[in-house]
Amino acid sequence: MTTPPRIAIVGGGPAGLMCARVLQGHGIDPVVYDADTAVDSRDPGGTLDLHADAGQIALEDAGLMDAFRALARVEGQAKTRRDHHGTILAEFTPAEGDEAAPEIDRGQLRTMLHEYLKPDTVHWGHKLHHVTPLGCGAHRLEFADGASAEADLVIGADGAWSPVRRLLTDAVPHYLGVQFLDARFD
Repeated sequence: MTTPPRIAIVGGGPAGLMCARVLQGHGIDPVVYDADTAVDSRDPGGTLDLHADAGQIALEDAGLMDAFRALARVEGQAKTRRDHHGTILAEFTPAEGDEAAPEIDRGQLRTMLHEYLKPDTVHWGHKLHHVTPLGCGAHRLEFADGASAEADLVIGADGAWSPVRRLLTDAVPHYLGVQFLDARFD
């Protein structure tokens, strides 16, 4: 290929933004499309724990460990498991210097990743409606507002109901009955 590939990343959450940052570190300039109108236009949810053998490797590859450490909460690794009466069944408190899985707020992580991308990498307000293969590896992305774009490679980082996933499989996500409750009291 004599010209750089046109890479579209659909989804401007932590995965999509991290992918864009790593690609930019290798001299490749992707375009990220996200349905949100701005990096901070909604509550992105709770916290993430980024493990040393997974998420922290990606942060290191992206050259963002110092920025991550400035925001992460090592104490967020502490946890308890309780029964329905609140009795502690098990608990974990990290040892001094244990940074195997510090917590970071999703919004802080998303903002941090966005700040380290080249300007105009993320196109906010682009909710993907449909992806059409054009042949020779190219794809046409059609957005809910009528805008469109073409890409040689489309990376889906837009969640369980991703329109990009439909290019690969007809499998549909379904609820397994698993629930999680996180209650915090001062």
